[in-house]
Amino acid sequence: MIYLDNAATSFPKPESVYQTLDRFARTELANPGRAGHRMALAAERVLDEGRHLLNQLLHGHGPERIIFTLNCTDALNIAIKGTLQPGDHVITSDLEHNSISRPLVALEKAGAISLTRIVSDDDGYYDPDAVRKAITAKSRLIALTHASNVLGTVQPVAEVGAIARERDLLFLVDAAQSVGVIPIDVRAMNIDLLAAPGHKSLLGPTGTGFLYVGPRARLRAWREGGTGGDSSSPTQPAELPFFLEGGTPNVLGVAGLVAGIKYLQQRGLSAIHEHEMELVDHLAWRLAELPGVRLLGHRDPRRKVAALSFTVAGFAAADLGAILDTSFDIAVRPGQHCAPYIHRRQGTFPAGTVRASPGPFSTRADVDRLADALAEITSMQ
Repeated sequence: MIYLDNAATSFPKPESVYQTLDRFARTELANPGRAGHRMALAAERVLDEGRHLLNQLLHGHGPERIIFTLNCTDALNIAIKGTLQPGDHVITSDLEHNSISRPLVALEKAGAISLTRIVSDDDGYYDPDAVRKAITAKSRLIALTHASNVLGTVQPVAEVGAIARERDLLFLVDAAQSVGVIPIDVRAMNIDLLAAPGHKSLLGPTGTGFLYVGPRARLRAWREGGTGGDSSSPTQPAELPFFLEGGTPNVLGVAGLVAGIKYLQQRGLSAIHEHEMELVDHLAWRLAELPGVRLLGHRDPRRKVAALSFTVAGFAAADLGAILDTSFDIAVRPGQHCAPYIHRRQGTFPAGTVRASPGPFSTRADVDRLADALAEITSMQ
């Protein structure tokens, strides 16, 4: 199988991730912080190391501000529902994944908040000035993606962060497509809350994710329960990360995530991003030669991550994805990609597009095979 669906989940993982998961599951998979024996202590060390590595990666204010979650969706729900109060106004965009859009729309429909959705331009970028103009006296939160999962366009979050700080608003960033690929400095970018999965560009297993909680953010507890270290308090301990981490965490998943982050450190984020964007640029050049192909989003590799969406005249996206899978052994992602608002903006709703997203282990031969397959398919019209 030629796998070009890394924007959904990276595959394959580095060999070190597989080895770590196997070793840890066999020798150290105990409950962290719940006992003093060496296996429990080893499990606790894995969590500490993961927080430390992620805090370094983000240039955060401290490893205790890294909250491990089930995935990015979980992290975004913790941030949104733990922050907002009745009557608050929120600013978001039409580029958002449903992980931001659905919680906000649900709160809006319940009459709890008001919501403004700024509109991206034809190339798939939002204007920071549009954010500024949308701010009202009741605005509390700006919730935006860093990079579009449909178009790959990297957004001006540093500029928006400066506006948020100037107006004393909280800034939440969905970094699902950017963390592990492009540098992020939460302090320099004035990011208060950042959510990301572990299973995409951080190269960890599914069922992992995290929320960075900056010092300006004050959240309500998402769930209450066991924390291991403090069993006497009648309510959730106020200290981070325990305040937002009730229950036994996915220690095995975090062990694999740590191995993935170490691989990234060794290979280098810039080297991986350059490799992936070379493949996307080459694929875009090949597809532009085919009749009836429409490429979405900006083509400048300096302003993108490795997600390329396209349509082919005469073919529904779902049908094209099925043909590539069953007849050519190529995995891509057809449909709306859980981001219906940007498909409406781009005129591809409801059928969506086909998205190809190479990863760190993809090759030029992989994307050439996709281009050749599409050439063969379109020639049969």
